[in-house]
Amino acid sequence: MSKKNGRGGARVLRRALKYIGKYRLLLPVSAIFTVITVALSLYIPVLVGDAIDLITGAGEVKLDAILEILIFAAILVGGAALSQWICSTLNNRIALGVVRDIRNDAFERLERLPLSYHDSHRTGDTVNRIINDAEQLADGLLLGFTQLLSGILTIVITLGIMIYLNWAVALVVFVLTPISLLVAKFIASRTFNMFKLRAEAEAKTTSHVNEMLSNQKIVKAFSHEDESQAKFDELNGSLQARSLKAIFFSSLTNPLTRFVNSLVYAAVALVGALLVLTDNGAGAALLTVGELAALLSYANQYTKPFNEISGVVTEFQNALASAGRILEIIDEPCEIPDGADAVVLGVAEGDVSLSDVSFSYTPEIPLIEGISLEVTRGKRVAIVGPTGCGKTTLINLLMRFYDVTGGGISVDGTDIRDITRHSLRKNYGMVLQDTWLSPASVRDNIKMGKPDATDEEVIAAARAAHAHSFIKRLKNGYDTRIGEGGEELSQGQKQLICITRVMLCLPPMLILDEATSSIDTRTEIRIQKAFSEMMRGRTSFVVAHRLSTVMDSDLILVMRDGNIVETGTHEELLARGGFYFELFNSQFAK
Repeated sequence: MSKKNGRGGARVLRRALKYIGKYRLLLPVSAIFTVITVALSLYIPVLVGDAIDLITGAGEVKLDAILEILIFAAILVGGAALSQWICSTLNNRIALGVVRDIRNDAFERLERLPLSYHDSHRTGDTVNRIINDAEQLADGLLLGFTQLLSGILTIVITLGIMIYLNWAVALVVFVLTPISLLVAKFIASRTFNMFKLRAEAEAKTTSHVNEMLSNQKIVKAFSHEDESQAKFDELNGSLQARSLKAIFFSSLTNPLTRFVNSLVYAAVALVGALLVLTDNGAGAALLTVGELAALLSYANQYTKPFNEISGVVTEFQNALASAGRILEIIDEPCEIPDGADAVVLGVAEGDVSLSDVSFSYTPEIPLIEGISLEVTRGKRVAIVGPTGCGKTTLINLLMRFYDVTGGGISVDGTDIRDITRHSLRKNYGMVLQDTWLSPASVRDNIKMGKPDATDEEVIAAARAAHAHSFIKRLKNGYDTRIGEGGEELSQGQKQLICITRVMLCLPPMLILDEATSSIDTRTEIRIQKAFSEMMRGRTSFVVAHRLSTVMDSDLILVMRDGNIVETGTHEELLARGGFYFELFNSQFAK
């Protein structure tokens, strides 16, 4: 692993430890019960060895003493089991609590990120980070809390007992120990980057699956199944290759450490057997059979933690790689915060001014350049033009989803950058071409903008939007629960509910971005009448491709290549015979 990756892993670890610090009171309690578990477990081989030494020959078995030892050993086993259960419960609470906290922070940051982040990152990758990577982090932390401390304690205590029983055998074990440490270090130093690459491949695969499932109608309509499958095969193959590489390399831990364990066990058995056969000069062996049995048991227990710790280190590298991907979201710069002296806009009068406004998503590609416009309160402004000319971008600037890169936009004489975003957006009612409904009842979806609205107000808004009749025909009327994405409703019905949502709030300014694009012509005529009533006295911006919906606007802005090329009423623009005239004729000429 490169020094850069090593520093990256250390940085991620420091960040993860800050989250663990919240549970610092539980950590020492968990450590205490871990010490109790290990101590009780490691005392049992001594008792077994003592019991073996009580069997000195035929007819010389001290059954009463052996029974007492076995009863005491059973009590220790029960105590160790109870202590381990308490320890596991505490460790689960800490690990899952940390993952909950980091998920909360990641989702909170997503809610505060600018739209530019969401526009430039695939949804599937973001979902994968918050769900799958968080699970990997939980598994790594849980394994670390459960096995790391107990493994270290087992090694230290076991070695101490072995030195007490026989220093020569303990020395053999101690000399062979560095082999296990070298194996663990060799594997751990190479797995972090491998698991990071695997996590990236997994995110790409998840993103592709999410995208294809969300757009199956488009895939089938364009007979894109084979291309979709081919892309999936490519991504899945990459995930397989990276997973195999990471898992294969990390799986070397078990056989290599087991080999070292076998070496240690064989060395203890050989040296111990020789000591059993060697007289200490006083007519007794240097080592009793019971002590040899205890030492062999301790040799197994001593080497086993090295195997577990190696696995923990490997899994922890995977957890750190996953944590790093989640922390990348948390580290993303938030939307520029409102200034300390930002004004809270009350109920706006509706005077909107654009002064030499320029904007581009990327500096190299200019989009909107030098737009100036004065819209007085209560005026209905239509924005028309070909696809990609900047209509929706202009709306994004009015709502301050993006900040202008040049010039300024003001509402009631105050630059919107000096107004809190919440109060600014609360003064706009917005209906978009792309509908969004939450998995809740029809009533709750309509009340999203006005949670305290009465049922009478909801029904009145639905009648005004011509949505009441189809809502009443639903299975449970206004209490009908809408599923994920509202798939059981037609696109037109979903848009009618979104229009009703705005009808209920009726803020002082309105933005309608292709608001009737998915509605049949007959319904559109009725909705246009409702819109006319709704827009009376309110500053309104209407984005439309169908020019029939904007003919009675007070002002029409004709956009082309990011610039306003013409302004005027419908009749004035037709009389000029310019670009609007061409657009109109392209839709209505016989």
